[in-house]
Amino acid sequence: MADKTQKTTDHVATTTSAIEEDAISGIRTAETLLRLFPVALCVAALVVMIKDSETNEYGSLSYSNINAFRFLVHANGILAGYSLLSAAFTAMPRTITMSRAWTFFLLDQVLTYLILAAGAVATEVAFLTYKGDVAVTWSEACGTYGRFCRQATASIIITFLVVICYVLLSLISSYRLFSKYDAPVGYRNKGIEIIDFGN
Repeated sequence: MADKTQKTTDHVATTTSAIEEDAISGIRTAETLLRLFPVALCVAALVVMIKDSETNEYGSLSYSNINAFRFLVHANGILAGYSLLSAAFTAMPRTITMSRAWTFFLLDQVLTYLILAAGAVATEVAFLTYKGDVAVTWSEACGTYGRFCRQATASIIITFLVVICYVLLSLISSYRLFSKYDAPVGYRNKGIEIIDFGN
């Protein structure tokens, strides 16, 4: 009877371990794809913005004339490279150590804020190109350079899709990191308990 119980316990443990490995593999695949998707988006936003120039009888206008748009191009380039490297690293089956979890967490956070800042600044400048600002005598430019403005807007929209991907990646890396820590001493699932810190 004891042998039968031991065999059943071993079978349950093996089955549970196989299910956990499949779940981890599925999560790793999903995270790898979520890290690869921004590569295409960043490259698309970068190319659309780099090719953004227009010449007419009033002169020529290019993305390189506007610092915010150049910042957007550089930020998209940095994120495309990081996304590719982090996807390759995530795709390899290996255990996530504390230092790796912290590295992914910090890099994901910093790059999320970088691309968010680039998108926000470019959005503000694009708004000014559409509406102008009378207080600083900046006239709107989109009446004269319509194609330029539409192309810049398309690049900004693609960039905000990258922001959404990186917010999700930041949540995943945050969960992965902070799930490695134990609950505080005195923590209970039911009710509220005040923790005594040695006073």
